[in-house]
Amino acid sequence: MRIPLHERAHDAPRTGSHMGFLYYNWPKQAGGDEGPQSAWYDVLRGPFVNYWIAKIIHRISRLRRRWVMLLAVIGPGVITMMADNDAGGISTYAQTGSKTGFNMLWAFILLVPMAYFIQEMTVRLGAVTKRGHAQAIFDGFGNAWGWFSVFDLALVNWLTLVTEYIGMTQAAKIFGVPEWITFTGVTVLLMAIVITGRYWTFERITLFFCFFNLVYIPAALWAMRTHNVADGWNAVARGFYHPSWNMGGGLTTAAIFTLIMANIGTTITPWQIFFQQSAVVDKGMDIKDIKFGKIDTLVGAFVTCGIAVFIIIATAAAFHYHPSGTITVESAAETANRMPEVMAGKWGLWAKGLFAIGLFDAGLLGALCISLATSWALGEVFGWAHSLNASVRDAPWFYVAYLGMLASAGVVSLVSTTAVQDAITIFVQVVAVTLLPVALIFLLLLLNDRPLMGEHVNTRSQNIANWTITAVVIIVSTAYAVSVIFPELFT
Repeated sequence: MRIPLHERAHDAPRTGSHMGFLYYNWPKQAGGDEGPQSAWYDVLRGPFVNYWIAKIIHRISRLRRRWVMLLAVIGPGVITMMADNDAGGISTYAQTGSKTGFNMLWAFILLVPMAYFIQEMTVRLGAVTKRGHAQAIFDGFGNAWGWFSVFDLALVNWLTLVTEYIGMTQAAKIFGVPEWITFTGVTVLLMAIVITGRYWTFERITLFFCFFNLVYIPAALWAMRTHNVADGWNAVARGFYHPSWNMGGGLTTAAIFTLIMANIGTTITPWQIFFQQSAVVDKGMDIKDIKFGKIDTLVGAFVTCGIAVFIIIATAAAFHYHPSGTITVESAAETANRMPEVMAGKWGLWAKGLFAIGLFDAGLLGALCISLATSWALGEVFGWAHSLNASVRDAPWFYVAYLGMLASAGVVSLVSTTAVQDAITIFVQVVAVTLLPVALIFLLLLLNDRPLMGEHVNTRSQNIANWTITAVVIIVSTAYAVSVIFPELFT
């Protein structure tokens, strides 16, 4: 009869180990059983192996549950960040690449953490308070500042919506679609996406459209195949760690400030703060979801800045480093149309198609999210039902505001001239970053309100990072204003 392993182990002297199992100097058992062999059989059949099998299964099950929870929570952060690469943003990046080459790529090393730290605060604020950002400002700072913030948001969002329709109509025109058909079809599509009566449906459809942002990656790779850039990818790398401030093209200091402001303005905007917080609330995220919401936001920050980098690489390689000299483009549509001119053969035609598809998708995402941010904010301050989980019958004014923003902005895009459209596209990014400090200060004050946030109040390190970001935005925006008013100071 064998003695169970756990009853014998403490009596036998240990003599060695192999593959994690201990050897003991077991005495011979009755019936000729050898101690060590008997011990191995007991190990393989006993509680030792069962324990580790159970532990491995538990860890796999826990990891699976975490992935399921992450996939369930993911959405607001990725959508907010990807929609930020909107039609105006694509035009801004195209201008940046054609005018400065790779010399502005360093900025995106800073923009990733800037975007993450700001938007991460909206996740905590929404999950803890269960209120949208407009309502939080009204409750925290009173009606005067509340109305100022909502008016500011509505104005900038409406101007931005005009640029989204400009981008979509210009992109569709490349494929021969008349502008009025694009306007009508897009407006109907954007309305259809949100009237399903379920937030989950809106989110899944929007995430599907986010994948089309990736079309700029092959466009950048094809542009680098032209060999316009003598040092190839080494020149791209230097743009991150050793840029040249002699960018060529006759850029003035004020023009460089404008591009820097525009790149900040298209990566960090007031509407993002309002949209993501309202999306977190509408989705029903709770305090326990904050950790996954942060991951969602971080992934979105990396992806959106990565896409921006590829757009700049594509336009820099094709236009800035063109053998005949630097070619400047002012819009994403112009970039798409001129791709066959600077990239010979099929690569130019394919790059043109990809830029057109990407531009249309960027405008669609931007229009969807920006108009929703406005509708959510208006619903919060006027007391309307304001949820994508509500039907048109249950929340009529929410959907009326959404449709009104789309229709009015679309009409303006149809009647404005090309020169006006190009001016609006770059101007709206600069206006957004000029007004951004006010939105950031409100957000930071709310996140430092311990009675409101409890244990989720900003930590010291978070405050250092976020106040530094706010200071940088204020300094850059002030320097830009001074460069416009007193250009002789920068010559």
